[in-house]
This record gives sequence, C-alpha cells and structure tokens, in this order.
Amino acid sequence: MKAMYTYALLTGLFWGCYGPALAIARGQLKSPWAPYLAIGIAYLVWAVVCGWIGMKARGETISISNPGFWWAFGAGTLGAFGALSLTLAMVSGGSQMPQVIMAMVFGSAVLVAAVVAFIQLHNEHHVPLGLWIGIVAVAGGVILISYNTPVKHPVRTAAPTVRL
Repeated sequence: MKAMYTYALLTGLFWGCYGPALAIARGQLKSPWAPYLAIGIAYLVWAVVCGWIGMKARGETISISNPGFWWAFGAGTLGAFGALSLTLAMVSGGSQMPQVIMAMVFGSAVLVAAVVAFIQLHNEHHVPLGLWIGIVAVAGGVILISYNTPVKHPVRTAAPTVRL
C-alpha cells in the first residue's frame, strides 16, 4: 500500500477515536471549555515538536514572509474554529450523542472539501455526475449513521407507585 493511503487511514483512525475520547474527557472535566483548551495545548505541542523535527530532518527553514506560511496559518485557524464549533455543538446538547455529532462533522467535511476543491479548479459551470452522486451518497450515509449509531441513554428510575 502506498504511504499516502496508510497515512490517510491512520488519520481516519485517529480522528475516528477523537470524538469518543473527547466524550470521555467531557464527562470527567467540570467545564465544557476545559477539553477545548486541552485540545489546543495538544495541537500546539505536537505541531511545534513534530513540525520542527520534520523540518530539521530535511534541512528546511520557514519564513513568515512566504505567503504559504499565512495560508498554513489560515488553515490552522480554520481547524481551531472547527474545534470551537465542535465544542459549541457538544455544549448545546451534542454531548448526549457524540458519535452522531462526529458523523455529521466528518461527513460534512468530506462534502465541503469536495465542493471547495471543485471551485478551486474553476469548474463552476460543469459539475460531474459522479460528484453529485458522491455528495448524495455521503449525505445519505451521514443520515443513516446518525439515526442508527447507538447512543447512551440516561438511566431512568421507576416512577413511585401509590397503593390505595
């Protein structure tokens, strides 16, 4: 298997475990914002350490005057806003069904990435039929997964009985 596919599958593995791990963190931390802060710290630490090691190993440098730096910074900002939106989704009721929220997040991300890529290629006037079929398939998949993913329901206690 080509390395790019291995890394793509590893990304899916890590991000697929992200939601359930986040649900555990939210259950153990008192503030719904504490996991968001911890996520930010983790991203900062791992991005700086791994980025530095990778660049050092290849003898590369970086310059903030390079437009690519600012595109990368913007991409990181979009990722941070995604994490913020995920936190808001969880705070506003999604913590009761994190698997459903994660299916919506990653399913919609695939759709957005496809549309943005299409627009970037300046093909706004002709959308291939396969893209439309894929969009419908992914949207349908997200709906099926959302409705059929097991969720933890609150424990219900028996109603008190009255004896006459």
